[in-house]
Amino acid sequence: MIGTLLIANRGEIALRIVRAARELGIRSVMVHSEADINTMAVQLADEAHCIGGARASESYLDIDAVLGAACASGADAVHPGYGFLSESAEFARRVTEAGLIFVGPDASIIERMGNKAMARNTAIAAGVPVVPGSQGSLATLEEALEVAEEVGYPLMIKASAGGGGRGIRIANTPDELTTLFPQARGEAEACFGNGDVYLERFIGSARHIEVQILGDGVRAVHLFERECSLQRRRQKIFEESPSPALDAATREQLCQSAVALAEYVNYFGAGTLEYLYDDMTGECFFIEMNTRIQVEHPITEMVTGIDLVREMLLMAGGQPLRLHQSEIILNGWAVEMRINAEDPARQFFPCPGEVKGLRWPTGPGIRIESGLYPGYRVPPYYDSLVAKLVVWDTSRAMVLRRALQALEEFQLEGFITTASLHQRLLQDPEVAAGRFDTQFLERWLALPAERTATEVAA
Repeated sequence: MIGTLLIANRGEIALRIVRAARELGIRSVMVHSEADINTMAVQLADEAHCIGGARASESYLDIDAVLGAACASGADAVHPGYGFLSESAEFARRVTEAGLIFVGPDASIIERMGNKAMARNTAIAAGVPVVPGSQGSLATLEEALEVAEEVGYPLMIKASAGGGGRGIRIANTPDELTTLFPQARGEAEACFGNGDVYLERFIGSARHIEVQILGDGVRAVHLFERECSLQRRRQKIFEESPSPALDAATREQLCQSAVALAEYVNYFGAGTLEYLYDDMTGECFFIEMNTRIQVEHPITEMVTGIDLVREMLLMAGGQPLRLHQSEIILNGWAVEMRINAEDPARQFFPCPGEVKGLRWPTGPGIRIESGLYPGYRVPPYYDSLVAKLVVWDTSRAMVLRRALQALEEFQLEGFITTASLHQRLLQDPEVAAGRFDTQFLERWLALPAERTATEVAA
Protein backbone atom coordinates (compact mmCIF):
# COMPACT_ATOMS: atom_id res chain seq x y z
CA MET A 1 0.00 0.00 0.00
CA ILE A 2 1.24 3.45 -0.86
CA GLY A 3 1.73 5.73 2.13
CA THR A 4 2.89 8.99 0.57
CA LEU A 5 2.38 9.88 -3.10
CA LEU A 6 4.32 12.55 -4.96
CA ILE A 7 2.41 14.08 -7.88
CA ALA A 8 4.72 15.15 -10.70
CA ASN A 9 2.28 17.32 -12.60
CA ARG A 10 0.10 20.41 -12.41
CA GLY A 11 -3.37 21.74 -13.24
CA GLU A 12 -6.58 19.79 -13.13
CA ILE A 13 -4.94 16.35 -13.38
CA ALA A 14 -2.79 17.09 -10.32
CA LEU A 15 -5.90 18.11 -8.41
CA ARG A 16 -7.67 14.95 -9.60
CA ILE A 17 -4.84 12.78 -8.22
CA VAL A 18 -4.66 14.69 -4.92
CA ARG A 19 -8.36 13.96 -4.37
CA ALA A 20 -8.05 10.28 -5.32
CA ALA A 21 -5.09 9.86 -2.94
CA ARG A 22 -6.98 11.50 -0.10
CA GLU A 23 -9.96 9.19 -0.59
CA LEU A 24 -7.62 6.20 -0.18
CA GLY A 25 -5.94 7.64 2.92
CA ILE A 26 -2.72 8.33 1.01
CA ARG A 27 -0.68 11.41 1.95
CA SER A 28 -0.14 13.64 -1.10
CA VAL A 29 2.90 15.75 -2.01
CA MET A 30 2.81 18.27 -4.85
CA VAL A 31 5.82 19.53 -6.76
CA HIS A 32 5.31 22.88 -8.47
CA SER A 33 7.07 25.61 -10.37
CA GLU A 34 7.49 29.18 -9.12
CA ALA A 35 4.53 30.13 -11.35
CA ASP A 36 2.22 27.53 -9.80
CA ILE A 37 2.52 28.32 -6.11
CA ASN A 38 -1.13 29.45 -5.95
CA THR A 39 -2.75 26.48 -7.68
CA MET A 40 -5.59 24.65 -5.95
CA ALA A 41 -3.68 21.36 -6.13
CA VAL A 42 -0.80 22.89 -4.16
CA GLN A 43 -3.25 24.28 -1.61
CA LEU A 44 -5.07 20.97 -1.09
CA ALA A 45 -2.05 18.65 -1.01
CA ASP A 46 -0.64 17.65 2.36
CA GLU A 47 2.78 19.02 1.38
CA ALA A 48 4.26 21.00 -1.51
CA HIS A 49 7.76 21.59 -2.84
CA CYS A 50 8.81 24.29 -5.30
CA ILE A 51 11.28 22.63 -7.68
CA GLY A 52 12.20 25.40 -10.10
CA GLY A 53 11.31 28.17 -12.50
CA ALA A 54 8.18 28.70 -14.56
CA ARG A 55 9.53 27.01 -17.68
CA ALA A 56 8.70 23.31 -17.69
CA SER A 57 12.32 22.48 -18.48
CA GLU A 58 13.30 24.14 -15.20
CA SER A 59 10.73 22.30 -13.08
CA TYR A 60 8.23 19.69 -14.30
CA LEU A 61 10.68 18.16 -16.81
CA ASP A 62 13.66 18.23 -14.42
CA ILE A 63 13.96 14.59 -13.28
CA ASP A 64 16.61 15.36 -10.66
CA ALA A 65 14.46 18.09 -9.12
CA VAL A 66 11.35 15.86 -9.01
CA LEU A 67 13.25 12.96 -7.44
CA GLY A 68 14.92 15.31 -4.98
CA ALA A 69 11.50 16.43 -3.77
CA ALA A 70 10.31 12.82 -3.59
CA CYS A 71 13.21 11.84 -1.35
CA ALA A 72 12.91 14.99 0.81
CA SER A 73 9.20 14.40 1.40
CA GLY A 74 9.52 10.71 2.22
CA ALA A 75 7.30 9.72 -0.72
CA ASP A 76 7.20 6.04 -1.60
CA ALA A 77 5.42 6.47 -4.96
CA VAL A 78 5.23 8.93 -7.87
CA HIS A 79 2.20 9.55 -10.10
CA PRO A 80 3.21 11.28 -13.36
CA GLY A 81 -0.30 12.34 -14.54
CA TYR A 82 -0.30 13.05 -18.29
CA GLY A 83 2.13 15.11 -20.37
CA PHE A 84 5.50 16.24 -18.98
CA LEU A 85 7.37 13.07 -17.82
CA SER A 86 4.43 10.67 -17.92
CA GLU A 87 5.71 8.73 -20.94
CA SER A 88 9.42 9.09 -20.24
CA ALA A 89 11.00 5.67 -19.87
CA GLU A 90 14.05 7.33 -18.34
CA PHE A 91 11.89 8.94 -15.66
CA ALA A 92 10.09 5.67 -14.86
CA ARG A 93 13.44 3.90 -14.62
CA ARG A 94 14.98 6.60 -12.40
CA VAL A 95 11.94 6.50 -10.07
CA THR A 96 12.31 2.74 -9.67
CA GLU A 97 16.09 2.94 -9.21
CA ALA A 98 15.48 5.44 -6.41
CA GLY A 99 13.49 2.76 -4.59
CA LEU A 100 10.10 4.34 -5.33
CA ILE A 101 6.94 3.03 -7.01
CA PHE A 102 6.15 4.47 -10.44
CA VAL A 103 2.36 4.62 -10.83
CA GLY A 104 2.24 3.27 -14.36
CA PRO A 105 3.94 0.68 -16.54
CA ASP A 106 7.65 -0.02 -16.10
CA ALA A 107 10.27 1.59 -18.31
CA SER A 108 10.54 -1.34 -20.71
CA ILE A 109 6.80 -1.21 -21.50
CA ILE A 110 6.91 2.58 -21.98
CA GLU A 111 9.81 2.14 -24.40
CA ARG A 112 8.00 -0.59 -26.27
CA MET A 113 4.50 0.95 -26.42
CA GLY A 114 5.15 4.66 -25.79
CA ASN A 115 7.38 4.77 -28.85
CA LYS A 116 4.81 4.91 -31.63
CA ALA A 117 6.98 3.18 -34.23
CA MET A 118 7.84 0.28 -31.89
CA ALA A 119 4.17 0.03 -30.83
CA ARG A 120 3.17 -0.47 -34.48
CA ASN A 121 5.54 -3.40 -34.79
CA THR A 122 4.29 -4.88 -31.51
CA ALA A 123 0.67 -4.60 -32.66
CA ILE A 124 1.54 -6.38 -35.91
CA ALA A 125 3.19 -9.16 -33.92
CA ALA A 126 0.06 -9.45 -31.74
CA GLY A 127 -2.17 -9.75 -34.80
CA VAL A 128 -3.79 -6.32 -34.43
CA PRO A 129 -4.36 -4.48 -37.76
CA VAL A 130 -2.36 -1.26 -38.26
CA VAL A 131 -2.42 1.50 -40.88
CA PRO A 132 0.00 0.66 -43.73
CA GLY A 133 3.32 2.44 -43.20
CA SER A 134 7.01 2.10 -42.44
CA GLN A 135 8.47 -0.68 -40.33
CA GLY A 136 9.83 1.44 -37.52
CA SER A 137 11.55 4.85 -37.50
CA LEU A 138 13.22 6.34 -40.55
CA ALA A 139 16.64 7.92 -40.19
CA THR A 140 16.96 9.66 -43.56
CA LEU A 141 14.86 11.38 -46.19
CA GLU A 142 16.05 8.85 -48.74
CA GLU A 143 14.61 6.00 -46.66
CA ALA A 144 11.34 7.92 -46.30
CA LEU A 145 11.02 8.50 -50.04
CA GLU A 146 11.66 4.82 -50.70
CA VAL A 147 8.98 3.70 -48.20
CA ALA A 148 6.55 6.30 -49.54
CA GLU A 149 6.76 4.77 -52.99
CA GLU A 150 5.62 1.43 -51.54
CA VAL A 151 2.88 2.77 -49.21
CA GLY A 152 1.51 5.52 -51.46
CA TYR A 153 0.43 9.14 -50.90
CA PRO A 154 -0.94 10.98 -48.99
CA LEU A 155 1.18 10.09 -45.96
CA MET A 156 1.47 11.17 -42.36
CA ILE A 157 4.92 11.85 -40.95
CA LYS A 158 4.64 11.11 -37.23
CA ALA A 159 7.00 11.51 -34.29
CA SER A 160 7.93 8.13 -32.79
CA ALA A 161 7.97 9.63 -29.29
CA GLY A 162 5.05 11.95 -30.03
CA GLY A 163 1.73 12.81 -28.51
CA GLY A 164 -0.83 15.60 -28.45
CA GLY A 165 -0.61 16.08 -32.21
CA ARG A 166 2.95 17.38 -32.11
CA GLY A 167 5.53 16.43 -34.72
CA ILE A 168 2.96 15.45 -37.36
CA ARG A 169 2.91 16.51 -41.01
CA ILE A 170 0.85 15.37 -44.03
CA ALA A 171 2.66 14.93 -47.34
CA ASN A 172 0.70 14.57 -50.57
CA THR A 173 3.65 14.32 -52.96
CA PRO A 174 7.37 13.44 -52.94
CA ASP A 175 8.19 17.17 -53.04
CA GLU A 176 6.07 17.82 -49.93
CA LEU A 177 7.67 14.85 -48.18
CA THR A 178 11.09 16.29 -49.00
CA THR A 179 10.12 19.62 -47.43
CA LEU A 180 8.15 18.33 -44.45
CA PHE A 181 10.30 15.38 -43.36
CA PRO A 182 13.06 17.55 -41.80
CA GLN A 183 10.42 19.89 -40.31
CA ALA A 184 8.70 16.99 -38.54
CA ARG A 185 12.04 15.68 -37.28
CA GLY A 186 12.95 19.12 -35.96
CA GLU A 187 9.64 19.56 -34.14
CA ALA A 188 9.86 16.06 -32.70
CA GLU A 189 13.35 16.77 -31.39
CA ALA A 190 12.23 20.08 -29.85
CA CYS A 191 9.07 18.67 -28.23
CA PHE A 192 10.17 15.22 -27.13
CA GLY A 193 13.96 15.24 -27.19
CA ASN A 194 13.79 12.52 -29.86
CA GLY A 195 13.74 13.36 -33.56
CA ASP A 196 12.75 9.88 -34.80
CA VAL A 197 9.76 9.82 -37.15
CA TYR A 198 7.89 7.17 -39.15
CA LEU A 199 5.34 7.11 -41.98
CA GLU A 200 1.70 6.03 -42.09
CA ARG A 201 -0.81 6.21 -44.93
CA PHE A 202 -3.13 9.19 -44.31
CA ILE A 203 -6.78 8.16 -44.04
CA GLY A 204 -8.63 11.42 -44.54
CA SER A 205 -12.19 10.48 -43.62
CA ALA A 206 -11.48 8.33 -40.58
CA ARG A 207 -12.72 8.67 -37.05
CA HIS A 208 -10.37 8.72 -34.06
CA ILE A 209 -11.58 6.14 -31.54
CA GLU A 210 -9.66 4.97 -28.50
CA VAL A 211 -10.13 2.11 -26.03
CA GLN A 212 -9.41 2.45 -22.31
CA ILE A 213 -7.74 -0.54 -20.69
CA LEU A 214 -6.49 -1.49 -17.23
CA GLY A 215 -3.91 -4.22 -16.69
CA ASP A 216 -1.97 -5.72 -13.79
CA GLY A 217 0.85 -7.26 -15.79
CA VAL A 218 -1.00 -10.55 -16.25
CA ARG A 219 -4.63 -9.81 -17.00
CA ALA A 220 -6.29 -6.84 -18.70
CA VAL A 221 -9.84 -5.51 -19.11
CA HIS A 222 -11.32 -2.80 -21.33
CA LEU A 223 -13.65 -0.01 -20.26
CA PHE A 224 -15.14 0.57 -23.70
CA GLU A 225 -14.25 3.27 -26.18
CA ARG A 226 -14.13 7.05 -26.52
CA GLU A 227 -14.90 8.99 -29.70
CA CYS A 228 -12.26 11.73 -30.13
CA SER A 229 -12.73 12.79 -33.76
CA LEU A 230 -13.55 16.46 -33.09
CA GLN A 231 -10.02 17.85 -33.23
CA ARG A 232 -8.36 21.09 -34.24
CA ARG A 233 -4.83 20.71 -35.54
CA ARG A 234 -4.91 17.18 -34.14
CA GLN A 235 -5.68 18.51 -30.65
CA LYS A 236 -8.83 17.01 -29.16
CA ILE A 237 -11.57 19.51 -28.35
CA PHE A 238 -14.70 17.49 -27.60
CA GLU A 239 -14.90 13.81 -26.65
CA GLU A 240 -17.72 11.42 -25.95
CA SER A 241 -18.28 7.85 -24.81
CA PRO A 242 -19.41 5.59 -26.35
CA SER A 243 -18.83 6.36 -30.04
CA PRO A 244 -21.97 7.06 -32.08
CA ALA A 245 -20.36 5.25 -35.04
CA LEU A 246 -19.95 1.74 -33.66
CA ASP A 247 -22.50 -1.04 -33.54
CA ALA A 248 -22.29 -3.65 -30.79
CA ALA A 249 -20.35 -6.19 -32.86
CA THR A 250 -17.72 -3.67 -34.01
CA ARG A 251 -17.39 -2.34 -30.45
CA GLU A 252 -16.76 -5.85 -29.13
CA GLN A 253 -14.17 -6.57 -31.83
CA LEU A 254 -12.34 -3.30 -31.24
CA CYS A 255 -12.28 -3.60 -27.45
CA GLN A 256 -11.18 -7.24 -27.52
CA SER A 257 -8.28 -6.37 -29.82
CA ALA A 258 -7.17 -3.76 -27.26
CA VAL A 259 -7.28 -6.31 -24.45
CA ALA A 260 -5.35 -8.82 -26.57
CA LEU A 261 -2.59 -6.29 -27.28
CA ALA A 262 -2.42 -5.20 -23.61
CA GLU A 263 -2.08 -8.80 -22.44
CA TYR A 264 0.44 -9.57 -25.21
CA VAL A 265 2.83 -7.01 -23.67
CA ASN A 266 1.85 -7.81 -20.04
CA TYR A 267 0.66 -4.26 -19.62
CA PHE A 268 0.49 -2.72 -16.13
CA GLY A 269 -1.63 0.29 -15.16
CA ALA A 270 -4.04 2.46 -17.13
CA GLY A 271 -3.48 2.79 -20.85
CA THR A 272 -5.26 3.83 -24.01
CA LEU A 273 -5.06 2.22 -27.44
CA GLU A 274 -5.92 4.56 -30.28
CA TYR A 275 -7.48 3.48 -33.57
CA LEU A 276 -8.63 4.95 -36.85
CA TYR A 277 -12.09 3.78 -37.86
CA ASP A 278 -13.20 4.01 -41.46
CA ASP A 279 -16.95 4.70 -41.61
CA MET A 280 -17.15 3.57 -45.21
CA THR A 281 -15.52 0.16 -44.85
CA GLY A 282 -15.99 -0.53 -41.14
CA GLU A 283 -12.24 -1.21 -40.81
CA CYS A 284 -10.29 -0.38 -37.63
CA PHE A 285 -6.56 0.27 -37.58
CA PHE A 286 -4.39 0.54 -34.45
CA ILE A 287 -2.28 3.71 -34.56
CA GLU A 288 -0.65 4.13 -31.14
CA MET A 289 -0.83 3.56 -27.40
CA ASN A 290 -0.67 6.10 -24.60
CA THR A 291 0.94 4.52 -21.54
CA ARG A 292 -0.68 6.83 -19.00
CA ILE A 293 -3.99 8.29 -17.87
CA GLN A 294 -5.67 10.39 -20.57
CA VAL A 295 -7.09 13.94 -20.37
CA GLU A 296 -10.49 12.56 -21.37
CA HIS A 297 -10.59 9.71 -18.83
CA PRO A 298 -13.58 11.22 -16.91
CA ILE A 299 -16.09 10.28 -19.62
CA THR A 300 -15.06 6.64 -19.26
CA GLU A 301 -15.53 6.94 -15.52
CA MET A 302 -18.99 8.46 -16.04
CA VAL A 303 -20.28 5.62 -18.26
CA THR A 304 -18.72 2.77 -16.28
CA GLY A 305 -18.81 4.09 -12.71
CA ILE A 306 -15.16 3.05 -12.26
CA ASP A 307 -12.59 5.45 -10.79
CA LEU A 308 -9.54 4.96 -13.03
CA VAL A 309 -7.09 6.92 -10.88
CA ARG A 310 -8.13 4.96 -7.79
CA GLU A 311 -7.58 1.67 -9.64
CA MET A 312 -4.14 2.88 -10.76
CA LEU A 313 -3.15 3.66 -7.17
CA LEU A 314 -4.48 0.37 -5.80
CA MET A 315 -2.58 -1.69 -8.37
CA ALA A 316 0.59 0.34 -7.91
CA GLY A 317 0.24 -0.36 -4.19
CA GLY A 318 0.36 -4.10 -4.81
CA GLN A 319 -3.23 -5.19 -5.37
CA PRO A 320 -4.06 -7.30 -8.45
CA LEU A 321 -6.60 -6.01 -10.93
CA ARG A 322 -9.87 -6.41 -9.05
CA LEU A 323 -12.19 -5.88 -12.04
CA HIS A 324 -13.50 -8.63 -14.29
CA GLN A 325 -14.79 -7.89 -17.78
CA SER A 326 -18.31 -9.16 -17.07
CA GLU A 327 -18.62 -6.62 -14.22
CA ILE A 328 -17.89 -3.58 -16.43
CA ILE A 329 -21.17 -2.29 -17.81
CA LEU A 330 -21.66 0.55 -20.28
CA ASN A 331 -24.31 2.85 -18.81
CA GLY A 332 -25.63 5.94 -20.62
CA TRP A 333 -23.60 8.53 -22.53
CA ALA A 334 -21.00 11.10 -21.48
CA VAL A 335 -19.30 14.05 -23.19
CA GLU A 336 -16.28 16.14 -22.24
CA MET A 337 -15.83 19.73 -23.41
CA ARG A 338 -12.32 21.11 -23.03
CA ILE A 339 -12.47 24.70 -21.80
CA ASN A 340 -9.26 26.36 -22.97
CA ALA A 341 -8.07 29.91 -22.29
CA GLU A 342 -8.16 30.71 -26.01
CA ASP A 343 -10.21 33.00 -28.24
CA PRO A 344 -11.94 31.00 -31.02
CA ALA A 345 -12.66 34.27 -32.88
CA ARG A 346 -8.93 35.07 -33.12
CA GLN A 347 -7.52 31.78 -34.38
CA PHE A 348 -7.55 30.40 -30.84
CA PHE A 349 -5.11 33.02 -29.60
CA PRO A 350 -4.04 32.22 -25.99
CA CYS A 351 -5.88 34.35 -23.40
CA PRO A 352 -4.55 33.57 -19.92
CA GLY A 353 -5.68 36.00 -17.22
CA GLU A 354 -7.18 36.43 -13.77
CA VAL A 355 -10.48 34.81 -12.77
CA LYS A 356 -12.65 37.77 -11.74
CA GLY A 357 -15.96 35.95 -11.62
CA LEU A 358 -16.89 32.27 -11.81
CA ARG A 359 -20.11 30.26 -11.81
CA TRP A 360 -19.95 26.54 -12.53
CA PRO A 361 -22.99 24.67 -13.82
CA THR A 362 -24.55 22.23 -11.36
CA GLY A 363 -27.22 19.56 -11.37
CA PRO A 364 -27.54 15.83 -12.10
CA GLY A 365 -24.83 14.37 -14.36
CA ILE A 366 -22.54 17.43 -14.22
CA ARG A 367 -18.85 17.06 -13.30
CA ILE A 368 -16.22 19.81 -13.31
CA GLU A 369 -12.48 19.09 -13.48
CA SER A 370 -10.69 22.39 -12.86
CA GLY A 371 -8.41 24.21 -10.45
CA LEU A 372 -9.91 27.64 -11.21
CA TYR A 373 -11.17 29.83 -8.39
CA PRO A 374 -11.97 33.57 -8.09
CA GLY A 375 -8.74 35.56 -7.90
CA TYR A 376 -6.59 32.83 -9.48
CA ARG A 377 -4.37 34.05 -12.33
CA VAL A 378 -3.76 31.49 -15.10
CA PRO A 379 -0.01 31.49 -15.90
CA PRO A 380 0.98 31.85 -19.57
CA TYR A 381 3.68 29.17 -19.53
CA TYR A 382 1.68 25.96 -19.93
CA ASP A 383 -1.12 24.24 -21.83
CA SER A 384 -4.21 26.43 -22.23
CA LEU A 385 -6.64 23.84 -20.78
CA VAL A 386 -8.24 25.40 -17.68
CA ALA A 387 -11.29 23.18 -17.16
CA LYS A 388 -13.09 20.08 -18.37
CA LEU A 389 -16.86 20.21 -18.34
CA VAL A 390 -18.07 16.61 -18.22
CA VAL A 391 -21.75 15.74 -18.64
CA TRP A 392 -23.60 12.41 -18.38
CA ASP A 393 -27.14 11.38 -19.26
CA THR A 394 -29.06 8.28 -20.26
CA SER A 395 -28.78 8.73 -24.04
CA ARG A 396 -26.77 10.72 -26.60
CA ALA A 397 -29.69 12.99 -27.43
CA MET A 398 -30.24 13.79 -23.76
CA VAL A 399 -26.56 14.32 -22.92
CA LEU A 400 -26.15 16.83 -25.77
CA ARG A 401 -29.13 18.80 -24.48
CA ARG A 402 -27.84 18.68 -20.91
CA ALA A 403 -24.38 19.77 -22.09
CA LEU A 404 -25.82 22.81 -23.85
CA GLN A 405 -27.75 23.73 -20.73
CA ALA A 406 -24.57 23.39 -18.62
CA LEU A 407 -22.70 25.73 -20.96
CA GLU A 408 -25.47 28.29 -20.65
CA GLU A 409 -25.09 28.21 -16.85
CA PHE A 410 -21.27 28.44 -16.98
CA GLN A 411 -19.94 31.98 -16.44
CA LEU A 412 -16.29 32.99 -16.32
CA GLU A 413 -15.19 36.63 -16.12
CA GLY A 414 -11.59 37.73 -16.64
CA PHE A 415 -10.54 36.03 -19.87
CA ILE A 416 -12.00 34.44 -22.99
CA THR A 417 -12.41 30.68 -23.30
CA THR A 418 -13.56 28.13 -25.86
CA ALA A 419 -16.96 27.72 -24.16
CA SER A 420 -18.65 29.60 -27.01
CA LEU A 421 -17.17 27.16 -29.53
CA HIS A 422 -18.81 24.25 -27.72
CA GLN A 423 -22.15 26.04 -27.67
CA ARG A 424 -22.01 26.38 -31.45
CA LEU A 425 -20.87 22.78 -31.92
CA LEU A 426 -23.72 21.41 -29.82
CA GLN A 427 -26.24 23.25 -32.02
CA ASP A 428 -24.77 21.91 -35.25
CA PRO A 429 -27.01 19.32 -36.97
CA GLU A 430 -24.07 17.20 -38.13
CA VAL A 431 -22.66 16.97 -34.61
CA ALA A 432 -26.12 16.18 -33.26
CA ALA A 433 -26.42 13.35 -35.79
CA GLY A 434 -22.92 12.03 -34.99
CA ARG A 435 -21.79 12.54 -38.60
CA PHE A 436 -18.17 13.72 -38.40
CA ASP A 437 -14.57 12.58 -38.83
CA THR A 438 -11.16 13.90 -37.80
CA GLN A 439 -11.26 16.57 -40.54
CA PHE A 440 -14.77 17.81 -39.71
CA LEU A 441 -13.83 20.52 -37.20
CA GLU A 442 -11.24 22.13 -39.48
CA ARG A 443 -13.81 22.35 -42.30
CA TRP A 444 -16.47 23.59 -39.88
CA LEU A 445 -14.21 26.31 -38.47
CA ALA A 446 -13.48 27.55 -41.98
CA LEU A 447 -17.17 28.36 -42.47
CA PRO A 448 -18.55 31.75 -41.37
CA ALA A 449 -19.85 31.53 -37.80
CA GLU A 450 -23.41 32.37 -38.80
CA ARG A 451 -23.48 29.43 -41.24
CA THR A 452 -22.10 26.68 -39.04
CA ALA A 453 -25.27 26.21 -37.01
CA THR A 454 -27.74 26.44 -39.86
CA GLU A 455 -26.29 25.49 -43.22
CA VAL A 456 -23.76 22.75 -42.66
CA ALA A 457 -26.31 20.03 -43.28
CA ALA A 458 -27.49 21.59 -46.53
